[in-house]
Amino acid sequence: MIISWDWLEQYVKPTESPMVVAEKLMMTGLNLEGMEEVGYDLAVDLEVTSNRMDCLGHIGVAREASVSFGLDLTIPKARPAEGSSPVSDATSVEIECEDICPRYVARVIQGVKVGPSPKWMVDRLATVGVASINNLVDISNYVMLECGQPLHAFDFDKLAENRIVVRRAKKGEKIQAIDHKEYELTPDMCIIADAQNPVAIAGVMGGAATEISAATTNVLIEVAEFEQLAVRNTARALKLFSDSSHRFERGVDPHGLDWASRRCCELILEIAGGELLSGSVFAGQPLPEAPAPIELRFAQVNRILGINVPAEEAVAILKSLGFEQQGETTAEAASFVTPSWRRRDVTREADLIEEVARIYGYEKIPEDVLVPLSLSRRTLRDRVVERVTGTLSGAGFYEAITLSLVDPKQEELFTPRPLETPLDIVHSDFRKMCRLRASLVPSLLASRRENERHGTFNAQLYEIASVYLSPEPTDPAAQPKMLSLVSGCSFAEMKGVLEAVARSVDPAAGITVAPSSVPQFVEGRGADISVNGEFWGWFGELDRSVTDKLDLRDACLVAEVDLRVLDQIANLQPQFAELPKFPGMTRDLNFMLDESVKWDDVEAAVTNAAGPLLESVNFSSQYRGKQLPPDKKSYVLTIQYRSPDRTLTGEEVDSAQQAVIAACESQVGAQLR
Repeated sequence: MIISWDWLEQYVKPTESPMVVAEKLMMTGLNLEGMEEVGYDLAVDLEVTSNRMDCLGHIGVAREASVSFGLDLTIPKARPAEGSSPVSDATSVEIECEDICPRYVARVIQGVKVGPSPKWMVDRLATVGVASINNLVDISNYVMLECGQPLHAFDFDKLAENRIVVRRAKKGEKIQAIDHKEYELTPDMCIIADAQNPVAIAGVMGGAATEISAATTNVLIEVAEFEQLAVRNTARALKLFSDSSHRFERGVDPHGLDWASRRCCELILEIAGGELLSGSVFAGQPLPEAPAPIELRFAQVNRILGINVPAEEAVAILKSLGFEQQGETTAEAASFVTPSWRRRDVTREADLIEEVARIYGYEKIPEDVLVPLSLSRRTLRDRVVERVTGTLSGAGFYEAITLSLVDPKQEELFTPRPLETPLDIVHSDFRKMCRLRASLVPSLLASRRENERHGTFNAQLYEIASVYLSPEPTDPAAQPKMLSLVSGCSFAEMKGVLEAVARSVDPAAGITVAPSSVPQFVEGRGADISVNGEFWGWFGELDRSVTDKLDLRDACLVAEVDLRVLDQIANLQPQFAELPKFPGMTRDLNFMLDESVKWDDVEAAVTNAAGPLLESVNFSSQYRGKQLPPDKKSYVLTIQYRSPDRTLTGEEVDSAQQAVIAACESQVGAQLR
């Protein structure tokens, strides 16, 4: 926000130099970006944060300066002389979409004379970087920069039936804006129309058909309130940004609509002449009522700031900022009603304390004051993530951080749970990446591709982040936190990594897998994985048709599991086991099996039959070929036996082996090779 020093002095008369004033404003929250002489004026560039919409006009900045230096603030009364003819006889306003345009004020001035603006106005606008067009347009810009409320002036005689209709655009409807470019509108956009056609894009820009020209004699002055998100979405969808949209996106003061309308009319009568029809046309909802008072406890001021601020000074600061005190000040507290121009960001006691602090002076808080601190503890999720990341780092994986937005075509690379309604957004910087991701895998695949292009092959990556499944942020299932991995390892190795992750959180975690229906997996090489009987996620080898879309050189295994399941099974107490004192004995078995038999079935048969001496059973290899019938396969499994208190004898192990062979023959139809 660029401020004209000459203009600022119309509302407050600083006794200090511009640099001192600017530095003081910086200490109250308006960061000084720079100062530059423009003719006989001085342009002061201040950074206005998005919550301080009241400072997007000279009056708001003047209010800050007046409070900071204890000076009087002068605001124009805005009392234009009115004619005898009522404005309601000349025009009407109808709002068909009060959800995005809650209020609209219209006034009409007849018999104006369009021409150049006076030098003082041209100079002030030039200081803040606004070019002069004509007196009527300049006045609407001037009032916006004065109070922060955007306005628009229509050529009244060019409005069909001389009336205003605020509505949503019709599908395929178009408008030529005052930049003389044509824009196609969509039904979610709010427009200002006459009886027939759109005449302005609400909150963004007026239309060329009704813009002010040298032939204009009658004008309708629009002052309105538009819903912030609606203006933001429209501006970004059309790639059309303006000073008006910048202010509407941050919110305007509904109680300031009528003042801005009267102020604009006052300046038009003064500069361009004409007659103001009496009254105004107000459409929409009643003005919002004042919020409940906020109690300020003086002990809280001192506790939070760490210094003693006199109660009477805290009260005086808030009153000077426009806060209306309710009731009397007691020794303990005082209550205040927030002024209309600050109700969007001052809603609680802590906000009042911040207002006191910034005006009282942050520099008055000594650097050596002890700030009360309390120890924080890591949450269960923090501790689980620490175990998971440590395990994955040990397995050779590197953490990746990717964007939450994806290209819809990119999202199709991995769809374990297709959504009926994908979550698309309108974003000005990423036109193609317009969808909130439902899986982390596509982004990790893109990262793996970039690694390959730069000569880093088999990049093993993981990411822990949220995915977005529905537009209900309060529902935990709408944005689950997932763990996703990509690697060039084998199917068995990926299963082992996931088992290690689960058992890093709970050493007793039971892992089971079942065939997956995810369409992107190679047939027979995709699995649904469960922990302790609860579904956890998916893993498998991607089909070549998927990896070819990204030009990936090597085969790729991916996994995606829900972090919430790990939270539920977490047993993070350190677990210790004595190192084996006695040697183990290993036996290999080679079974011929039907193709329909799964490894899980074989493993379960071995585990149940081997007895208490069993330490582990592992899959070693499989074979299909000429030496076997076409509907058969062979599994080689390695069984480890050990006793904690003695050295095993060959007879003990042979007995266990015979029990295993018998169980596999009877339960899964295995034939020993």
